[in-house]
Order: sequence, then C-alpha cells, then structure tokens
Amino acid sequence: MAKKDKSEYIIQAVSHALDLLEQFHGEVDELGVTELSKRLSLHKNNVFRLLATLESRGYIEQNKATENYRLGLKALELGQTFIKQMGLLRQAQPILEDLVQQCNETSYVSIFKDNNVVYLDAVESDMTVRVVSRVGSRLPTYCTAAGKVQLAFMPEEEVNALLSTQEIKKHTPTTLANIEELKKQLPIISERGYAIDDEELDAGVKCVAAPIRDYTRRLVGALSISGPSMRFEDDRIEKDLIPKVVQAARDLSLRLGYQP
Repeated sequence: MAKKDKSEYIIQAVSHALDLLEQFHGEVDELGVTELSKRLSLHKNNVFRLLATLESRGYIEQNKATENYRLGLKALELGQTFIKQMGLLRQAQPILEDLVQQCNETSYVSIFKDNNVVYLDAVESDMTVRVVSRVGSRLPTYCTAAGKVQLAFMPEEEVNALLSTQEIKKHTPTTLANIEELKKQLPIISERGYAIDDEELDAGVKCVAAPIRDYTRRLVGALSISGPSMRFEDDRIEKDLIPKVVQAARDLSLRLGYQP
C-alpha cells in the first residue's frame, strides 16, 4: 500500500486557525473581523468562529476599546517556551559532553512538563554496560533524581497538588512510595543542591541530579548523570559524581545568565 503524503492529513480548520495567527506579524498588532476575512478569503462567520476558539484558549484577545483582535498571552508563552528550551539545549550540549568525558557515564538534561520529568537531550557513555538514552521519555518525579530536584524547589502547595494527582507506586524495592516521607526529603535536597535516585525507578541503576537556573534565578530543568549501581558506589557518588554534577549544573546555569 502506497504511503499517503502528509498533506492528505491536514485538517483545514486547524490550517485556517494558524493562517489567522500568522496575520499578526511585523507592524500589524491589531486586526478586525472584516480585514481578517479579506486576508484569509473566508466568510466573516468562519473568521469569528476561529477567533472565538483562539480567544477561549488565550492565543487571541480582543481590544475592548477598538473591538479589534490581537495576539494573546498564550502566544507569547508558547514562543518563550520554545526560546528557553532551544537555548537550554544549545547551551547544555557542550556541558553534557564535558561531563561524560569527566566520568564516562550517561548524562542528561531534563525539564518538568505536565507533572513529569521529560528528558530533552543526552550524551551516552561509551562503556559496554551503561544507561541508554531516554530522550523524549516522560518519567515520574517522585522516584527520579531529576524529578526530586524539581519538587525540592517548588512551592509547597504546588508539590501537594502534583503529588495528589500523580499515581505513586513502587517500581523497585527502594522506591519511596510514601508521600509524607518523600516530602521530608525535599528540604534536605534543596539545602544540599542535589538529589539521588538509589535504584528507585530501575533496579540496578542509580542517578545524581542538580538544578539548572536561568537569568531570572528560576529553576528551568535538571542536569543528571546515570549509571549501573555497580559503578555508582557510595564513595564515588559522594566524592566524585556529586561535585561534578553540581558544578556542571552551575556552569550551565551561568551560561543561561544565572547570577548566584
């Protein structure tokens, strides 16, 4: 069977909505229904329905004084998210490579998204036995080093809300599935500046993570290093891996404009 061209899957209404958003560019800051109807060659009723839909989601807003429409805050948020993530990835790559050179274990950069940890990029170790890349994976916060770092620097009410909606289960014998016990760990992680996953998600795998901050001093992600527990002895974690991960996360934060 011949593979369909992607153009055959295009949804016309979505395409029209994007065409509408793209009319706001350059010096164009506001447009009315009539002007948009002309530009898009669509009936006014169709334009109004598109505007109402986009307005309900915050991508378009109406200027009550002129009754014209302009881009909403959601459009800005989306753009800022893209800029931050691309900036984070671009700045993280040499840091990850250097970290792997130093300790020859797989290193990751991750963000917090939709109540999960999402791995954006990784550089793998060249060891025969190693942790393979999990780029794109969504993992729980409560049993990963990167996730616990994110939780440790969140306001308490956000942590409570997140953990109340997340399914807490034991992935391994060492998974801390008790929410109250987990909450007791968070101030300690915050004070130390790093978190450890002691085979809490995958048996035989340990991980150390430290927070990444940007120019606003806000936490924007975590830098972590993972490997088989046979190489992650307590002494090596304490004396070698933790200092390296914390320093690498600090270096990346400085690249993003963070001022200690």
